[in-house]
Amino acid sequence: MLKKRELSESSTLFELLSHPEVFPYVRHKAASSDEYYFLTKQLIEAEDRGELISRTILDEWHHPIGTINLCDIHNNTGFLATWIGKPYFGQGYNNLAKEAFLYELFFELNIATVFMKIRKGNLRSRKAAEKLPYSVFANSLYPMEYALINKEQEMFDLYAISKDQFLFHYYQENQFAEKEA
Repeated sequence: MLKKRELSESSTLFELLSHPEVFPYVRHKAASSDEYYFLTKQLIEAEDRGELISRTILDEWHHPIGTINLCDIHNNTGFLATWIGKPYFGQGYNNLAKEAFLYELFFELNIATVFMKIRKGNLRSRKAAEKLPYSVFANSLYPMEYALINKEQEMFDLYAISKDQFLFHYYQENQFAEKEA
């Protein structure tokens, strides 16, 4: 479902992110396939320096369909940035990718809180965030982060996922699955 970013997948991902229903919401934009190749190279290098965590989202046939990233890492927190190509909308990949990525962040990489900055008019992303049982609307819970993402103009809402919330959900789900088995 997820793998570390590779330069070889950049042209496929560029085609997917170029769609007009995807491009406005992509954090790391590029105007051409070549530009996206070099941007991907920079992201891989930034991950090597510990500045971000970036993964490619794969479908069940291991084809790249989008990316998921933790950006602006500071004090064991960071901001989630996810996009999935238009042909894969509504097929459940977003939640699966987020759950796998959060598992890695919280269990393997010692991240404490993941923030999601969502444009107030982006209904698709808002609905995706609200479907996550461990995500909370956090405008008033984290006033400093909310002010930071809206420093120029109030256009974003803030959602947060804490390690504790995720772990509670994760263990609750796994205990339920074990009882059914």
